[in-house]
Amino acid sequence: MKRKLFLVGSLVMLTLMIAFISYLFIILFGNYAIDEEQLQFNETSVIVDQSGETISKLFIENRDVVTIEQIPEHIKHAFVAVEDVRFYEHHGFDLRAIGRALYRDILAGAKVEGGSTLTQQLVKNVYLSNEKSWLRKTKEVLIAINVERRYSKDEILTMYLNSIYFGHGNYGIQTASQYFFNKDVNELTVEEGALLASIPKAPYHYSPVVDKEKSGERRNLVLALMAQHGFISDKEKEKHQAAEIRLDIQESEEQQAYYTYLDMVIAEASEKYNITSEELLTNGYQIVAPIDQTLQKQAYQVIQDERYYPEGSTDAESAFVLMDTETGGVLAVQGGKEYVRLGLNRVNVKRQPGSTLKPLSVYAPVMEKGDYHPYSLVNDEEMTFAGGYAPKNAGGIYRGEITVYEALTHSSNVPAVWLLNDMGIDTSLDYLQKFGFHIDERQLGIALGGLNEGVTPFELTKAYRAFAAEGKIIEPYFIEKIYDSGGHLIAENKSEEKEVISEQTAWDMTRMLESVVEQGTGTAGFSQNSLAGKTGTTSFEGVSGGTRDAWFVGYNQEVVGAMWLGYDRTTEDSYLTGGSSYPTKMFKEILNESPSHFQQVAWRVPSTVDDLEPPVKLPEVNDLVAIQSFGGEGLVSVALSWSASEDSRVQYRVYEVNGEERTLLSTVVGGNFYYQPKLNIFSTSHYEVVPYDSLTHQEGTRSNIAASEFKFGFH
Repeated sequence: MKRKLFLVGSLVMLTLMIAFISYLFIILFGNYAIDEEQLQFNETSVIVDQSGETISKLFIENRDVVTIEQIPEHIKHAFVAVEDVRFYEHHGFDLRAIGRALYRDILAGAKVEGGSTLTQQLVKNVYLSNEKSWLRKTKEVLIAINVERRYSKDEILTMYLNSIYFGHGNYGIQTASQYFFNKDVNELTVEEGALLASIPKAPYHYSPVVDKEKSGERRNLVLALMAQHGFISDKEKEKHQAAEIRLDIQESEEQQAYYTYLDMVIAEASEKYNITSEELLTNGYQIVAPIDQTLQKQAYQVIQDERYYPEGSTDAESAFVLMDTETGGVLAVQGGKEYVRLGLNRVNVKRQPGSTLKPLSVYAPVMEKGDYHPYSLVNDEEMTFAGGYAPKNAGGIYRGEITVYEALTHSSNVPAVWLLNDMGIDTSLDYLQKFGFHIDERQLGIALGGLNEGVTPFELTKAYRAFAAEGKIIEPYFIEKIYDSGGHLIAENKSEEKEVISEQTAWDMTRMLESVVEQGTGTAGFSQNSLAGKTGTTSFEGVSGGTRDAWFVGYNQEVVGAMWLGYDRTTEDSYLTGGSSYPTKMFKEILNESPSHFQQVAWRVPSTVDDLEPPVKLPEVNDLVAIQSFGGEGLVSVALSWSASEDSRVQYRVYEVNGEERTLLSTVVGGNFYYQPKLNIFSTSHYEVVPYDSLTHQEGTRSNIAASEFKFGFH
């Protein structure tokens, strides 16, 4: 018997020791489990435009954290009344509530009531799973006790209200307030606060969006509990219960029009400011972007519209980027017609630029060197260069000898290669590097954009900015400023300009590229803005007449950008059936919808440059008349007259023609007549005039031959 009692006593002691050790372990576990970082809830970051309007939110859990001072007393009372009326009296768990819940569980024969305090609910939300077991419940109670030891009641209530889920993707009281009522939490009425307090028990079941009637019943129960516990009077209860539920739902739809821009903001935050994607999703930043929402949406609508694509190529892809000429801030960007988040961004994909590279690889460099100016003459005849390279002009059109201005306007290939050959490839590559490209292909084909690797729409936009902004480039950017969750400025864009060509060269290029749009290869479509730019196409050798890439890069003194059209992979089954007229029309259509502050109807000539005179248009003279007569002193002379151009820069060379021989008599400046003395009054002389371009020093078409006729008279 003694032995049996000893064994029982030993067993009891062992059990007590195990229980005591287990209790100590759990207490220690409870202390260890309080990870303060977990109580710093993930906050939603927001991207806004420069006016402060929200573009998009970035979050894992959509939550806007608020402080206890921002939460009205009646909101606190509503949650305390319905969830934990003894909140300010207990120390983390409530024995009365647990006893009551246990009693009801026994009566029901199942676990039907939790009896959890607000502190326990906070612990469950932050640290524990939703598993219903006594072990989990024990952990919950012990951690709750330690939370109460470490934090004040106000701190716990604030953490609770910022942690709870209200359904429809909304975490925390502030986000729920914005979602259901479109107002901040400090603006909520008593009945609105009671409605929100009624939701967390069963967010879907009690959602006013799902079932307004059931939600109203639950709200009125909360109001009744508030009155029962003295938070409001019975009269106030009746007033608020009678109030109609008025919602102002704010759905946070992600719009496809913004996908590319959002991805490029995230990428820039990481690459330029070392803010990871996870930090963006959890740290509650406010990011100010230079985006223009009107242009962003318009760009999306245009690239989605099949009417802007060549017939037979409506499934082609496209890419577009537009930036503020002055600042370098990207106003709009589209990475493709079928762009998906974090997918292939065609703004950054290298493609063959075609003739859009000519201004950068040839024309700006040769003029910057000073060897040529816009009205210098260049060769435009079929020829073969070193290595057997024999470029062809589009359509087989050759004009013999033309100006640099004309060569660029009509995008003639031979003059571009001729100029590059004369200037030297090294000079071209040096300037391309200054413009921001990384090209090291030592062949004459770079004059025409024939590259092995290609360039991106983003790079072309950056480079063409030099023509729009007095010869300077700037790094395009997507983030203007970044504020932390406390509203402190932590990062700011500080892009600096870099001069690559002179102001004079930039302005001369602008005047020539303006001509491209007005009378050259860029005339397709309609633009209500001043616009300069360059088209480009690359042929697909696999199909006669097929196109691989089609481009338009355009600008004025307000905006600069690029539009590309093509297929990700060009094959005999997938190739463009049209050329650069399509991206040209698309670019202009987007620009036509730009806000008034980006509209430009006239160029502003910089005070530091000499404006480039427009080309001289030589007239055809076909009404030359020669009249021979006696003068007032008995002398015989021939009076020549013709119809002259109103352009005073047109001069006229007067020739006497004798068979195949032509003798230059004089050059008439700014007139339409000429007197030639004559000794032999009985002979007939023949004359012609030839218009002469004082800019290019070229003669135009010869006039009709006029024979001198004798008439009596005095002059």
